[in-house]
Amino acid sequence: MSEAQSFRYCPACAAELAWLSREEDGGSKTRLRCPACSFTHWNNPTPVLAAVIECVDRDGQVLLACNAAWPGRFFGLITGFMEAGETPEEGISREVTEETSLHVESVQLLGVWDFQRMNQVIIAYAVQARGEVALSPELSEYKLLAPADVRCWPAGTGQALALWLRQRGIEPQWFEQAKP
Repeated sequence: MSEAQSFRYCPACAAELAWLSREEDGGSKTRLRCPACSFTHWNNPTPVLAAVIECVDRDGQVLLACNAAWPGRFFGLITGFMEAGETPEEGISREVTEETSLHVESVQLLGVWDFQRMNQVIIAYAVQARGEVALSPELSEYKLLAPADVRCWPAGTGQALALWLRQRGIEPQWFEQAKP
């Protein structure tokens, strides 16, 4: 269920929201709106921060982790949400440290990708870090891989990882039937 489907009541007056059309931004727009007080649920995409972590004290190996809440054993990038009052760079540094206990030495913007299935915008960074890995309870396990051994996935953060590999002269390997 998407956020828009689960957002049922107005946070201002508690009336039930309805799909209503209104003239705005040069045309008719249908959105979840409150018929009582005119509140609009915009359902804008959420910015998500992601890190391709290069462990500089482990011969440049890449850290991939498995989220404890994910089904199966998919290993992906470290991701998280910005907090109020922090820059994206501060946010990804905090997330990396919170989730892995690694000390972040540098943060470089890789790019921005849409992830429409989750209504998110991915802001991805190349992060150089060092230290002993100690996972937060959010993560169940991790892998350290040589960059040439990393396999990419087609959506969201997989595109950031593929770009990071290409920047290092490595043509990305893709999971079976996953090449974009």
